[in-house]
Amino acid sequence: MKRVFSLLEKTWLGAPIQFAWQKTSGNYLAVTGADHIVKIFDRHGQKRSEINLPGICVAMDWDKDGDILAVIAEKSSCIYLWDANTNKTSQLDSGMRDQMSFLLWSKVGSFLAVGTVKGNLLIYNRQTSRKIPVLGKHTKRITCGCWNAENLLALGGEDKMITVSNQEGDTIRQTQVRSEPSNMQFSLMKTDDRTSAAESMISVVLGKKTLFLFNLNEPDNPADLEFQQHFGNIVCYNWYGDGRIMIGFSRGHFVVISTHTGEIGQELFQAHNHKDNLTSIAVSQTLNKVATCGDNCIKIQDLVDLKDMYAILSLDEENKGLGTLSWTDDGQLLALSTQRGSLHVFLTKLPILGDACSTRIAYLTSLLEVTVANPVEGELPITVSVDVEPNFVAVGLYHLAVGMNNRAWFYVLGENGKPSLSLFFIHIFHSHEILDALEERETRLFPAVDDKCRILCHALTSDFLIYGTDTGVIQYFYIEDWQFVNDYRHPVSVKKIFPDPNGTRLVFIDEKSDGFVYCPVNDTTYEIPDFSPTIKSVLWENWSMDKGVFIAYDDDKVYTYVFHKDTIQGAKVILAGSTKVPFAHKPLLLYNGELTCQTQSGKVNSIYLSTHGFLNNLKDTGPNELRPMLAQTLMLKRFSDAWELCGILNDEAAWNELAQACLHHMEVDFAIRVYRRIGNVGIVMSLEQIKGIEDRNLLAGHLAMFTNDFNLAQDLYLASSCPIAALEMRRDLQHWDSALQLAKRLAPDQIPFISKEYAIQLEFTGDYVNALAHYEKGITGDNKEHDEACLAGVAQMSIRMGDIRRGVNQALKHPSRVLKRDCGAILENMKQFSEAAQLYEKGHYYDKAASVYIRSKNWAKVGDLLPHVSSPKIHLQYAKAKEADGRYKEAVVAYENAKQWQSVIRIYLDHLNNPEKAVSIVRETQSPDGAKMVARFFLQLGDYGSAIQFLVMSKCNNEAFTLAQQHNKMEIYADIIGSEDTTNEDYQSIALYFEGEKKYFQAGKFFLLCGQYSRALKHFLKCPSSEDNMAIEMAIETVGQAKDELLTNQLIDHLMGETDGVPKDAKYLFRLYMALKQYREAAQTAIIIAREEQSAGNYRNAHDVLFSMYAELKSQKIKIPSEMATNLMILHSYILVKIHVKNGDHMKGARMLIRVANNISKFPSHIVPILTSTVIECHRAGLKNSAFSFAAMLMRPEYRGKIDAKYKKKIEGMVRRPDTSEIEEATTPCPFCKFLLPECELLCPGCKNSIPYCIATGRHMLKDDWTVCPHCDFPALYSELKIMLNTESTCPMCSERLNAAQLKKILDCTQYLRTEEEL
Repeated sequence: MKRVFSLLEKTWLGAPIQFAWQKTSGNYLAVTGADHIVKIFDRHGQKRSEINLPGICVAMDWDKDGDILAVIAEKSSCIYLWDANTNKTSQLDSGMRDQMSFLLWSKVGSFLAVGTVKGNLLIYNRQTSRKIPVLGKHTKRITCGCWNAENLLALGGEDKMITVSNQEGDTIRQTQVRSEPSNMQFSLMKTDDRTSAAESMISVVLGKKTLFLFNLNEPDNPADLEFQQHFGNIVCYNWYGDGRIMIGFSRGHFVVISTHTGEIGQELFQAHNHKDNLTSIAVSQTLNKVATCGDNCIKIQDLVDLKDMYAILSLDEENKGLGTLSWTDDGQLLALSTQRGSLHVFLTKLPILGDACSTRIAYLTSLLEVTVANPVEGELPITVSVDVEPNFVAVGLYHLAVGMNNRAWFYVLGENGKPSLSLFFIHIFHSHEILDALEERETRLFPAVDDKCRILCHALTSDFLIYGTDTGVIQYFYIEDWQFVNDYRHPVSVKKIFPDPNGTRLVFIDEKSDGFVYCPVNDTTYEIPDFSPTIKSVLWENWSMDKGVFIAYDDDKVYTYVFHKDTIQGAKVILAGSTKVPFAHKPLLLYNGELTCQTQSGKVNSIYLSTHGFLNNLKDTGPNELRPMLAQTLMLKRFSDAWELCGILNDEAAWNELAQACLHHMEVDFAIRVYRRIGNVGIVMSLEQIKGIEDRNLLAGHLAMFTNDFNLAQDLYLASSCPIAALEMRRDLQHWDSALQLAKRLAPDQIPFISKEYAIQLEFTGDYVNALAHYEKGITGDNKEHDEACLAGVAQMSIRMGDIRRGVNQALKHPSRVLKRDCGAILENMKQFSEAAQLYEKGHYYDKAASVYIRSKNWAKVGDLLPHVSSPKIHLQYAKAKEADGRYKEAVVAYENAKQWQSVIRIYLDHLNNPEKAVSIVRETQSPDGAKMVARFFLQLGDYGSAIQFLVMSKCNNEAFTLAQQHNKMEIYADIIGSEDTTNEDYQSIALYFEGEKKYFQAGKFFLLCGQYSRALKHFLKCPSSEDNMAIEMAIETVGQAKDELLTNQLIDHLMGETDGVPKDAKYLFRLYMALKQYREAAQTAIIIAREEQSAGNYRNAHDVLFSMYAELKSQKIKIPSEMATNLMILHSYILVKIHVKNGDHMKGARMLIRVANNISKFPSHIVPILTSTVIECHRAGLKNSAFSFAAMLMRPEYRGKIDAKYKKKIEGMVRRPDTSEIEEATTPCPFCKFLLPECELLCPGCKNSIPYCIATGRHMLKDDWTVCPHCDFPALYSELKIMLNTESTCPMCSERLNAAQLKKILDCTQYLRTEEEL
């Protein structure tokens, strides 16, 4: 609330003042105080007139229209009348001799009631100048009164009487009250049905404590309402709303009561509005607000919700207290008198006047003040004081205009922000004409004199003057060229026009209240959908990116529309949504979804359109809220914002929706971007191909096709520069009817090809008549491949239509095999077997032909075709036919071709008497049924062994077992079933049989097969000595499978001789440990076995035992015992001797023999032969000293007699004549530390590591000459092993076959050079 002015006259000070607003318009305020003068001010505080009185003013009142102010004063019998229209004062003689005390104008008509201190009444009719004096209406002073709408006058006086009179002064009702009445008012009496015909309720305050309600219709039933004592006196009250009374009390309390029947006096609201006192209440029905004053402040509340405090205004300077409040009828101004004699006027409601130009707005902020602002560009607001209280406001880029009636004032908005008055540009509005006056230009009057029309609306842009007329014409006048450039004729008159900032688009509303968008560029209009008839105005979006957006608004809502200029359906207007507008908000400016509105308080307020919710912070927004926002962005063509929303949603459906919208709006580049993001490669490639098309219709046609709107696409294609595209689309979609229609007009040469495709579809759907017709239409005569396809169709359709001869002849002439097959199939279904078989045979479909010939019983033809037939089914049918004819040889061949082995075997056994062939077929095919037949055949011959064999083959194990039992052929049955996949029950049956026969080995074997290990071991250990070896082997296998410690110990006791006192060969113990995977024990046993084999002279066996154990331990990653490794090395060295000597390499042989001789104790059976060989080989190799050493050893008494006589003398000669010369052994580096040591030395003196030895030479390994045997993984010198394999074909260690090509030189031998600690 803003203070407009204050009146503080010296002559008023110290005493309360009276004031009265002019009724209806509120342009004048009459004020009087103790100075005997009534001063009349305008609404801006300027004194316009005054009335001098002979004494203090007793009462004053304005008539119902606000034309006449009536005043009565002390010491005068005249009534003073001031005319607001003429500004003149006149006096009316009341004719009353006593002092006047009361004055009131009627609500209806021109009656003035005047009361006197003696209770007399004067009723003056100003219209007729008639005065009606009524003497003795009351006996004492008339103090209060009121008129109702029926011109009934109620009066109250100090005589405690209330009278009701008509306009003639006749008393109609009167009633006595208990106290002196004051503040009398008329109101409607509210009944239960909330209706009443007239103002029949009189309310009056009695003795300042009680509110008295008197109903004229029920005079005997008045209501006397009393209130709490602590409220104080009743200061004032007002009726409002639906029969409610608002009462103010002197101690600051504020109460609302109801007057409804049954609710009279019921308290609806109570508040202690002012702490100490309350002096006045004023209600504005226009604003729907109430003002109360007291405690030096004014409080304004909303009548709808009294708890809602609208405004609080403090008046700290008024220390003597406040007086009376009064609103103008329009609610714009609120006046307050004070106890010290001052008057304050406040602005409570402004006319909502405003305008916008681009992003600049001008709006009324006070009665004589306009503010110009640019909220978008952030310019500081400029306040312009204007010379008149305007009826309209307009703003341009550089000017502000205000106007009243037919006058306008213009202000130039200078760069320094200071406006100046100017008459630079004037519009005169008169009789719907527009006058333009510009410097250096001729004056133009619109419309022209000879134009028979009236201008109903106009608008001015930077380039155009645009106006609409009552004849429906919209004219564009180009200011720069000073001439008309465009006009549009609408069927009915145009009431309002709203151009966009450039004038290139325009919204207009016609007399039917329909809205349209008009584009002067192409002179087209587009109806605005869902356009409300209550729309008051339209605003275009000023944000450059939203050119097509505009709003239309009424009192309640703002409707957001979007003009889509470029869509595949063409330009159109859509309703994007609506937004609720706060009460008394007038939209001025729309910028990027933000709507700037003017309010009644002279301020601006910004609201965001509901259609632009996506502009808010989306950080915490959920998917359910984001999806409607995405729809908003798509309607507004805000694709960048839609991209961000889709990124947040991260939903493929959302991306597809955005992509479809881009296609709809022909935003090809953005659509490509979206589809690329989705990963839809196909449509991206398609869009890339069309994005450069300049023909809008052709491009739109492609896009419509992508959105599956094929009818629209066809229309667009036909309107484009490439109409043939419509035909191509229909062909691709297989819309053949449409394609044929288009082809007749666009490409007649394509009709045959389309007819063929259409015929194929018709054939598929079963419409053979039309398919035949289209196939026939499709024949061109000059396109061989195409015509063949059509002729094939003709052939098939002819057959289907029943013209079999034509169809068959056509198919026979046609080169296609497939056609003959298809026609044959059709004929076969039609049971035309002869023709079908003929076509199959001509098409080389022999299986089908034979099948059809069989159906027609034409066996001769079947026989002719049989060599070409591959189908077993046909051979089977033929075989059955031949067997039925007794031609068994032909039948058996056919059965064989049909792979019906059971039938083949049956015929060989039953008819051809060839069991050998039957048996060979059974063995070859493993046919169970065939085996059963052969078994039955041998059973008849008495060959039980063969019968058992074939019974087992036919899975008839029980029959075979019974037969074996009956004829003592169980061994045969056991041998056969042991090699078969048989059940444990069968094995157990056999085992029990052999157990009964005391054939322990066989019993144990079958107990083992059925998993009964304990019984199996028991029987194996019972076996006689003749079967001992095999039995022990099987016992070891049993224990190995059982993994039972008890059985293991039982077998070990048997092997150690604990049970029978005869220890068994250690090899069995070794095999037992191996079967039990007890590799360490097996290794110890292997060493013992090898030692025994060595002692017996079986060095190869000992080598093999140690090698197999070595390999097993290595595979199980168990450490190799050093004794085993040493023994294997010595035995392998001995084996290498024979290979080297055989190859003539005596040096290598001698070196290996020296190694063996140094360990001669391990070869006790052949000490002398080995030493003899060592002496001879050393002598041959030139190692004379070594030969002498070992010759001397042979001369020992225990060996000398055993020397072979052939070498004895030579050896004795070596000893007698010793030659100690010796070829020094070559040295090579250690692979661990590179220390040079003799090549046959296996222990490095440098690093103390045992060096791996070469399995080809026995020498230690070299790092740069390393290979391994691919079978046993033992190392060898690559070069030496390669040489050895030239004469040998097996590995010297594992005896597996090996050739030089299998060897690979190993460059990194680190994995083979592990020390003992690492192992």
